Amino acid sequence: MAANCANALAALPQVDPHRVGVVGHSYGGKWALFAAALYDRFAAVAVSDPGIVWDETRPNVNYWEPWYLGLDPTVSRAPGVIGPDNPRTGAYRTLVESGHDLHELHALIAPRPFFVSAGAEDPPERWRALNHARAVNRLLGFPDRVGMTHRTGHTPTPESNAEMYAFFEWALGTP
Repeated sequence: MAANCANALAALPQVDPHRVGVVGHSYGGKWALFAAALYDRFAAVAVSDPGIVWDETRPNVNYWEPWYLGLDPTVSRAPGVIGPDNPRTGAYRTLVESGHDLHELHALIAPRPFFVSAGAEDPPERWRALNHARAVNRLLGFPDRVGMTHRTGHTPTPESNAEMYAFFEWALGTP
């Protein structure tokens, strides 16, 4: 879906097809993260507090839910945090049990600019995961392509929105 939107937008005569970015908050941030990682037409990505790593202690990170990666046609689980009585299911279970995490997805975004507007679900220790993306960018010869800011709470603020606008102005501004 995101690829179709990018292609439709890039086909408009008033749009530079090389300067299309993708952005999203929470659920939309998850979509934007996957869209940028899996479709390289996006020139830059900014996500707002989607949960940039698996974290089963935080209910709103929730990649395990069936509307994200937890859908399993043979097993049903109750919504909510993973636990002994509410195990992982679907692709999420397979990914976690295989030792995967979202830092691998972040690496697929490189060398394109990647910005995280972090709130309640992405605390400062998430830099550990982003440092992998920074290392991939450096290896490709593009340092300083990954950034993160922090705010209190999950909901974007006027200040966090301004930081995202500034990121896109920097990343997609006039070539």
